[in-house]
Amino acid sequence: MVVLRLHFHEPLWLSTTLLFLLVAASSDQLDSSGCVRHCGDIDILYPFGLTEKCCLDHNFLIQCDNSSGHPTPLIGTNNLTVTRISAERSEMSIQFDVTRDCYTKSGDQIPSNKSVATLTPPNTMFTFSHKNIFTVVGCESYSYLNAYDYNNQRNFLILETMCSSLEVVESGSCSGLGCAQRPSLYGRLQNITLEAYSFNKHKYTRDFNNCSYAFIVDKSQFNFSRNYVTNFPQEKLPLLLDWAISQEYDTCGKNSRRQGLEDGSGYYYCLCKDGFQGNPYQPDGCKDINECENPSLNNCSETRYCINMRGSYTCSCPSWFKGDGRRGGTGCKDQLPGIKAAIGVAIGFITLLISGTWIYLVSKQRRLIKLKEKFFRQNGGIILQQQLSRRNDTNEMAKIFTELELKKATNNYNESTIIGKGGFGIVYKGTLPDNRIVAIKKSKIMNQTQIKQFINEVVVLSQINHRNVVKLLGCCLETEVPLLVYEFVPNGNLFEHIHNRDKAYNFPWATRLGIAAETAGALSYLHSAASTPIIHRDVKSSNILLDNSMTAKVSDFGASRLIPLGQTEVATLVQGTLGYLDPEYLQTNQLTEKSDVYSFGVVLVELLTGEKALSFNRPEEKRNLAMHFLYSLVEGKLYEMLESRMVNEENREQLKEVAGLAKRCLSLKGEDRPTMKEVAMELEGIRRTERHPWVKTELNLEETESLLNDQTSNAYKDYYGKSVSHDAITLDFSGR
Repeated sequence: MVVLRLHFHEPLWLSTTLLFLLVAASSDQLDSSGCVRHCGDIDILYPFGLTEKCCLDHNFLIQCDNSSGHPTPLIGTNNLTVTRISAERSEMSIQFDVTRDCYTKSGDQIPSNKSVATLTPPNTMFTFSHKNIFTVVGCESYSYLNAYDYNNQRNFLILETMCSSLEVVESGSCSGLGCAQRPSLYGRLQNITLEAYSFNKHKYTRDFNNCSYAFIVDKSQFNFSRNYVTNFPQEKLPLLLDWAISQEYDTCGKNSRRQGLEDGSGYYYCLCKDGFQGNPYQPDGCKDINECENPSLNNCSETRYCINMRGSYTCSCPSWFKGDGRRGGTGCKDQLPGIKAAIGVAIGFITLLISGTWIYLVSKQRRLIKLKEKFFRQNGGIILQQQLSRRNDTNEMAKIFTELELKKATNNYNESTIIGKGGFGIVYKGTLPDNRIVAIKKSKIMNQTQIKQFINEVVVLSQINHRNVVKLLGCCLETEVPLLVYEFVPNGNLFEHIHNRDKAYNFPWATRLGIAAETAGALSYLHSAASTPIIHRDVKSSNILLDNSMTAKVSDFGASRLIPLGQTEVATLVQGTLGYLDPEYLQTNQLTEKSDVYSFGVVLVELLTGEKALSFNRPEEKRNLAMHFLYSLVEGKLYEMLESRMVNEENREQLKEVAGLAKRCLSLKGEDRPTMKEVAMELEGIRRTERHPWVKTELNLEETESLLNDQTSNAYKDYYGKSVSHDAITLDFSGR
């Protein structure tokens, strides 16, 4: 409260001036309805207000807190800090916590860090905006996000990052090395809990990164810097909330319209009509836009020809001129020129039109040809031709499809034809003119890495002719994004049949054993029977397709490598899928045929147990299926691991034999693993005994159980205790 004391010895004009300035300063903060519309430097726009009479109702009441010495707008019972209100977009920006999980150099957790953050909007009028993005920063870091919508339906997300050194982290990139992001908020979500964790307490990265950071942020307000891995500077970041109005209120002002929410909840928001801008919630908040003042908002050839209208504008010539005042029009011409001039203009215009059209068509055709040539070179067409021409043992040449053929086959890549999405592309189902159904793979992103993988997949598949390997029919190089055309395998993939509850119920052991034997046979062919040995490098259940007769088809050769004759291993950056990745390959960067054997061993354990190769829903010691399986064998708990509905007296010995084979495939050292040829022969032998039970021989049960239960746990602990050192790791964290 300001007290103004007047003294008789002071001049009267000075007292009057001070009183006038005090009133003027106070009235400057009020709008036409007598409401204060500022708190600090934040505009408090209607339907929000700082008092009950200045807002729509109590749900939109904002408190202006001055306890810190700087006025701060707060909303809701949990006092969320408001940093911006947009009435035109019906959104509000608030501050939300950055969760942290930090450790000292000795490995002790820092208890003062907040590793869990929970956010509930002020009331049911508010939901989380889809413009926010879920982000994790750090190495050996991951985060859980739990969110509930207005119907209390749960949404659960996991996000992870890994990096072995700060050098592999790039500023501005959140692709999994040091930073990972994914859109997190779709639907009307109203409650969020965020938890930050670390793998191994940052054991291998503490010298440069001892914290995991997780947060949800307005994606337009965050740009990643590699320095954030070492020390994240902010405690809170901006997050967007959408808000809507209950149908019990009719608050949209003049020149605005209501837009109901699509979920049928009865909530709506207000928008200014086209040609107007401002606050659509105020009676006269939407003001006419004068398009004539801004040349970018009108198409009149000159400002003097633009006439503003309410909600629109028009381009008009003065009364003593004729023509079209729009940009690109005939222009405003004086009416005095005679008929001859008009005829000359007409003839010239027609001549110009004809010649211009001809030049345009010729130029367009040339541009189209050059563009296709550019795409052909850009998509590695020349390199691909050179690769194929150097190989005399390829099968019949794959067909080169035109862009038009594949557009017709997929109804111009209609979303209804999408049958799969992966880390490197989208797969469409298409129908060729001869009624053949095909699968068309289209890369998502165009960069040099994608081109190399595309060429690699064509070269690899062009050599393969096996009933259990998906067949390449051709490719298209005319488009910006390269395309591959495969035979269509209609019955989904092995991952779905194992882990989908309905499909797994009708997935007996005999069928599983047949698929395992066929897959092993295909990998054996790739390793030893192909003209040049091929290592698949990404063997997993989601890359094993099934046709209607449940015949296995190995697919997705984008990561495969050709092994020159005489070589047994290749030095390469680590690439594969977490959970299936060979630990020896992960440590040495040396890719061998035994790397595929390890990955196939994980697939065998999936078939036996019905469990996923990697699952964060399981306890930490059971997240890696291969490790959990081997420890269970050590503890004599094989049958507790197996999928219960699959086990019966007739197949118990078969299951035990396959478990023993899986254990050998999962040996830590590649030299201790069997070859794929040996695996295929052993599975085929087990399969024959299933079809011809009289072939079975007496088994020494004690010897078999002893084989399964030999002591491997300490070796695995020692092996995984070593540090991993390589330049980069490319891993698929999709869980499939």
